[in-house]
Amino acid sequence: MESQRNISEFILLGLSCNQNIQIFCFIFFLFCYVSILVGNLLILVSILCSGLFYQPMYYFLNHLSFMDICYTSCVIPKLIGDLLLVRKTISYDNCMLQVFSLHFLGMIEIFILTVMAFDRYAAICKPLHYMIIMNRTRCNLLVLAAWVGGAVHSFSQFSMIICLPFCGPNEINHYYCDIFPLLKVACTDTYVTGVLVVANSGMVALVTFVLLFGSHVVILFTLRNYSAEGRRKALSTCESHITVVILFFGPSIFAYLRPPTTFPEDKIFALFYTIIAPMFNPLIYTLRNTEMKKAMRRVWYQRIFSEDKHN
Repeated sequence: MESQRNISEFILLGLSCNQNIQIFCFIFFLFCYVSILVGNLLILVSILCSGLFYQPMYYFLNHLSFMDICYTSCVIPKLIGDLLLVRKTISYDNCMLQVFSLHFLGMIEIFILTVMAFDRYAAICKPLHYMIIMNRTRCNLLVLAAWVGGAVHSFSQFSMIICLPFCGPNEINHYYCDIFPLLKVACTDTYVTGVLVVANSGMVALVTFVLLFGSHVVILFTLRNYSAEGRRKALSTCESHITVVILFFGPSIFAYLRPPTTFPEDKIFALFYTIIAPMFNPLIYTLRNTEMKKAMRRVWYQRIFSEDKHN
């Protein structure tokens, strides 16, 4: 492998060369990362310490929150640190690790969002058989399938990138190591590799989005037979899921389902699925979810009161 490359690090060009913009981005992304950590940890603790953990929807939401923390931690800490540096570098090994981790965790998140859509479909369209369909064994198998699917996807992407020779330019026009910017600096013809990346990542994102869209169309069609109160309650959970799907899948489809090249807008769209969507996930799933808000109040009020009594 060493004979295929003579570079030990890549230079990340980041989001902007303007120092004032970098300072603003540092403050903004630090706020985003703290919000992601606090919001998702609140969801994790609230679900684990309440009876919601035994309900399939919140069981999957628990895994989604954990994935959000892991996924964003692959990008944001490095981005925040780089905003304070003049020369932004990342070693070859860390760059490859970042590519693998982002695709692994990102694909798990995509599959969990798909499983959550299936859960809503079963709850609304098959209410009498819901607990049989979504029993705990099946829920565990679906989460395991998401992890296996993420591993298969990431290994296939990683195997294509790790075999590329890097022997000349090492400047990546991005704020993290992504596949298309790496293809651009490889010392070989990467057209076939780019097509395979599009066929893999792009088609997975598109097919998953179509399945999610189709499931929600069926759900909305089924809701015609519900009462006004039943429709309102069902739509509140579906709207939250649809919002998260649009924020995550819209930019992802643009990033990967296209000719294998880079565009100036790539970094802006990447911000949505690496930072913005994960930051809004806790807000979307808590502010629009009555059960989640009740559980959070109950868990955290009990903790506060127990500490007061102890003191």
